[in-house]
Amino acid sequence: MAKITFYLKIYVKILGQDIKSRMSYRSDFIISMVGMILTNVAEIMAFYIMFQNFNSVCGWSYYEMLFLYGFSLIALTPMQCLFENNWNLSMYVRRGDFIKYCFRPINIFFYYISEIFDIKGLGQLGMGILTLIYSWNKLGIPLTFLSMIKLIVALFAASLFFIAIMNFAAASCFYLINTGFLIGTVNKFRDYAKYPVTIFNKGFRFLFTFIIPIAFIAYYPSLLLVRPAEVAVLTWISPIYGILFFYISYRFWMHGVSKYSGTGS
Repeated sequence: MAKITFYLKIYVKILGQDIKSRMSYRSDFIISMVGMILTNVAEIMAFYIMFQNFNSVCGWSYYEMLFLYGFSLIALTPMQCLFENNWNLSMYVRRGDFIKYCFRPINIFFYYISEIFDIKGLGQLGMGILTLIYSWNKLGIPLTFLSMIKLIVALFAASLFFIAIMNFAAASCFYLINTGFLIGTVNKFRDYAKYPVTIFNKGFRFLFTFIIPIAFIAYYPSLLLVRPAEVAVLTWISPIYGILFFYISYRFWMHGVSKYSGTGS
């Protein structure tokens, strides 16, 4: 418990300094925040236009799809806000700047990741909450203590999956040369998280469930609330699977650090 308190105090201090530095460029912050909100609004409008021509997508209604979309936005926010520095890992390793993280008597993963908090991701969180509330109301899902517990646990598990996916992609730079493109490529798979995995063929269902498990970012956890009669076994085990998947990604990241020795110059 003392160790957790220690790291929490450090994180609060680092977070405060990062937010201060970012808020010194308020125009950049506002433009980024507005841009993210407008992007999400455009995607919601795309859903609306699509459903003007189709009654459903593989049996999923407009409001069910909106629920998946809102859920995915919330689930993706922890990665956006807390683990944004993974995007810079390849550059730090390639230039040799990563070596500075190896000389502090704290966990390197924590030290590196905590250095950046992407505050504009809060705009994404706000859009996700509004979309989820709207679709929740339209679907007539009962608002009970149990349903809220299900939602919180499902969002926690879903967040771990995407964080883990990006950890794997980012840490590949410790093992391979020129992997900067990889994290961007893997990040694009997040766009498929807002769709039910049933719209894909068997090959992609397997890929999106067991290899790059984006189906756990929205589809499987959302079944608990949207279609409780169709809940799969994978839905029930997703919290355990998410924790395990995140831990494996963390060990992969840390193993890469143990292989790192700077640029040699």
